[in-house]
Amino acid sequence: MSCCRTTQVGEAWVAVCLLFMSFTVFLSVIPAQSEPSPLLVQPQKSHTEATVMSIQFLTPKTGWAAGSGGTILKTTDSGKTWRKVPSGTTVLLTSVFFADGKTGWISGSGGTLRRTIDGGDTWLTKPLDTQQPLYHVSFISPTSGWVVGGGGTILHTTDGGEHWMEQRSGTNAALYAAHFFNERQGTIVGALGTVLTTDDGGATWVSRETQGAVTLFDVVFADEMNGWAVGNAGALFQTTDGGARWIDRSLPCGKTCTKLVDLLKVRFTSPQSGWIVGERGMLYRTTDAGFNWSEEKPIASSSLFGLSFPDAAHGWASGENGTIVHLQSGR
Repeated sequence: MSCCRTTQVGEAWVAVCLLFMSFTVFLSVIPAQSEPSPLLVQPQKSHTEATVMSIQFLTPKTGWAAGSGGTILKTTDSGKTWRKVPSGTTVLLTSVFFADGKTGWISGSGGTLRRTIDGGDTWLTKPLDTQQPLYHVSFISPTSGWVVGGGGTILHTTDGGEHWMEQRSGTNAALYAAHFFNERQGTIVGALGTVLTTDDGGATWVSRETQGAVTLFDVVFADEMNGWAVGNAGALFQTTDGGARWIDRSLPCGKTCTKLVDLLKVRFTSPQSGWIVGERGMLYRTTDAGFNWSEEKPIASSSLFGLSFPDAAHGWASGENGTIVHLQSGR
């Protein structure tokens, strides 16, 4: 796997890479019924060689990124210029999330959780009672948020992050991503085919069957009922009932498939329009709610771990070797 060969992000991500090698699920991409709109791909200069694990844009102008070596980047001009922000740490940072233009959070290895209240210019540590790597942080409202990580870790706050309470996941698997559609309905995915759902804000979590032991790296819902999860070696799963049942949409390699790629991040900009990025800079798009996925030309020479769309026309992907790519979709 290219991410294992070239990414130097510390012991936490090495553990993730090693998981890639244990599973075999296959993907082929079916030609879409209608051609996606033209796509303009523009590499941006991040001025870092760090692996940029996560990226988020609140508006087409303002965005943040985080990655290896404690790297935090910020832009206020659509990524034309990125400046490095002191993070106060050198650990692997895995996820960045801003609830608004001022308040943001970053998670990382060794139980790292940091908060900013000035738009990302300064960051302060939020001590937690865990040393597990934390892979994902997100908020559904200014007060209600979740962090997920290694060893089945789920932490929840109801007071804007002042206090974090552990929720019982019922698993020891690493948990890599969470998506909450509202304050009660959420889904978490992770290693060993783990899919957990809740309809009571995480007071109870229910394990769902995915019919496979693949590692799932990301999950997103286009609306309350329809969601997608992606993972290693082309794993692609769909739910149409809010996460209770998951359908395997991964298919055998087609004529143009030479090597199965890991799918690392998925985002939808509307119920019909979705995007997936992954290993070796691969990009997939759908314009028909995931019924078909079209394979684009690679948009980078290295693996892509981050993906963010502040609106339907503008997106950014990030990854190894300081890669940041601006995506503009035509109408």
